[in-house]
Amino acid sequence: MSDLHELSAVEALARMRAKEVSPVELLDAVLARAAAVEGTVNAFTETREEEASAAARASADRYARGQDVRPLEGLPVALKEELPVEGWRMRHGSLSVDEIAGTTAPAAERILAAGAVVHARTTTPEFSCTGYTHSKLWGVTRNPWNPSFAVGGSSGGSGASLASGTSFLASGSDIGGSIRLPASANGIVGFKPPHGRVPVEPPYNLDRYCHDGPLARTVGDCALFENVLAGPHPMDVTSLRPKIEVPLEPEGVAGIRIALSTDLGAWDVDEEIRSNTRRVGAVLEEAGAVVEEIELPWTLGEVAAVSRAHFGAIFGAEIAEASARFGDLLCDYTLAWAEEAAGFAATPGAFLHGLEGEQRLWEPVGRLFETFDALIGPTWAVPGIPAGDSYLGTLLDGGGPNDRQYAAMMTTPFNVLSPCPVLAVPSGFTANGMPSGVQIVGRTYEDASVFRIGAAVERTRPWAMIAPSG
Repeated sequence: MSDLHELSAVEALARMRAKEVSPVELLDAVLARAAAVEGTVNAFTETREEEASAAARASADRYARGQDVRPLEGLPVALKEELPVEGWRMRHGSLSVDEIAGTTAPAAERILAAGAVVHARTTTPEFSCTGYTHSKLWGVTRNPWNPSFAVGGSSGGSGASLASGTSFLASGSDIGGSIRLPASANGIVGFKPPHGRVPVEPPYNLDRYCHDGPLARTVGDCALFENVLAGPHPMDVTSLRPKIEVPLEPEGVAGIRIALSTDLGAWDVDEEIRSNTRRVGAVLEEAGAVVEEIELPWTLGEVAAVSRAHFGAIFGAEIAEASARFGDLLCDYTLAWAEEAAGFAATPGAFLHGLEGEQRLWEPVGRLFETFDALIGPTWAVPGIPAGDSYLGTLLDGGGPNDRQYAAMMTTPFNVLSPCPVLAVPSGFTANGMPSGVQIVGRTYEDASVFRIGAAVERTRPWAMIAPSG
């Protein structure tokens, strides 16, 4: 039973239904794995062993009776710490916050109602405001494939937990790439749903860059999890009706037309990343898809300016308020965020000009989707960044202190284009031992297409689900 933590979520659920393994055994397996690897990886802010043990025993009883077995019954699932559950302590990765949640987020509500055994909460950067995962409060979360490197963020603890075998599913959120970045950095799968597909708690449900969504080790696990999370919710006026479910066994990709870009027109991409991206295209051609390499007219400066105008008005404004209140208690990257937000908030017409820029980013993609069913490009431009590096600095003329992040992380355009579903899947490894990944971007609200393409990649070129060393 020592290898139970290596099962996919779908396999684990099937074995519990067949009474070959119990929820208690699965919980014991991931907790034992955490005891072995957490000293290095540091993916958890806390474990909730007492409550999880009680939930696992209750699930075992449901399986024994063969009654009321729910979609995630008895499956150990980790929650990103920013996701509130009523009565649970909230820190948001910050020395400045220590409070008790007064409400439960819709995503957490659905995970618990589906029978998941929530055994741990996962690390984030402070206020989930950046694309790597370290903080003054929780220290550095390290990549289980190579601990010298970062895990991405802000759902970095969730990604690292899955890759190291300490959970079967893990929740994430994505306002600039925070599901897809850790998915690719850890060699797993993550889905940014179209805005409104998965309900979000107020007020960030009204920020269309913001999405809650699933992280998993396989495309099938990710689809299973997404179907639990999706659907309208009375708390979220933007949540979409009716609920749709993505197929758990999607059809093949013969005849599907896919556009492939190794740089999205704007990024200086490492050659290993380019090669791995093209290899995904070759895999899909082998599976019967029609793949054509294309160019986009985007520039990195415009992507940065457009997204900063939006962030400066909403998310960045909240960060700036925290900076004014708490000062040096905050992390260096948080203070840099606040500096940028203040600059954009003070620029007359910044939000309006940002909206005009968003339309300019969409137009070539809209035309592309008249011909192609999906667009594939890298998730990261670089083969990893050092663990604990705040990745500050200026690379763009007239840019701000976080421009190194914009030069490394290729995800934010698809928060701008928030109605597009985006599935992140592995594309291979680089010479430093780090996983690389691609983003599969679908036409607006066509969720099933990206799972169909991701499943074809996985069938043709399956990936290792767990880092061998943890």
